[in-house]
Amino acid sequence: MSKRVAILISGGGSNMVRLVEAMQADGFATPVLVASNDPAASGLSKAAQLGVPTAAIDHRPFGRDRAAFEAELLKPILAAEPDVLCLAGFMRVLTPDFVGRFAGRMLNIHPSLLPKYPGLHTHQRALDAGDAEAGCTVHEVTPVLDDGPILGQARVAIAPGDTAETLAARVLVQEHRLYPAVLKRFVAGERGPLLLG
Repeated sequence: MSKRVAILISGGGSNMVRLVEAMQADGFATPVLVASNDPAASGLSKAAQLGVPTAAIDHRPFGRDRAAFEAELLKPILAAEPDVLCLAGFMRVLTPDFVGRFAGRMLNIHPSLLPKYPGLHTHQRALDAGDAEAGCTVHEVTPVLDDGPILGQARVAIAPGDTAETLAARVLVQEHRLYPAVLKRFVAGERGPLLLG
């Protein structure tokens, strides 16, 4: 029985598209939902074009009431009955209650070599620190932001003259390689970290 995968996005959804394309091409899992906290997220139309059901729950009317927002977000997710939940550029911090509901089966991709640089502005922080390399990490989601067991990493050399933008573009190429590869292993029960050059 193919594992069912739901994906949460907030924007263009380039990682979501790569995940869906990989699942549809290789058949290792079935994308059953793409949901967003922004009804205007361009990734929703891309998901629909790929034949994946979509849902949008605008977080803004809920103000600071994250629990109320998550209660609405849960409705389409639970209706889709996913085995795995993938965060792909989902820019809302989730409550411990929400994370706990999907403990051990929620993944996230982050644009740094965790545990370095959790949070935002990862590429600029790597440049400011004088790092020789940057990269991205896929990890299991825990209630601690950008924490949790590391399932895969891809490394990117930092070049002289790199800006946050040029570095981000090269890291994104690796994100598109890493996330589908890790998801394929994860649904097969492999939890050891996958390391890409």
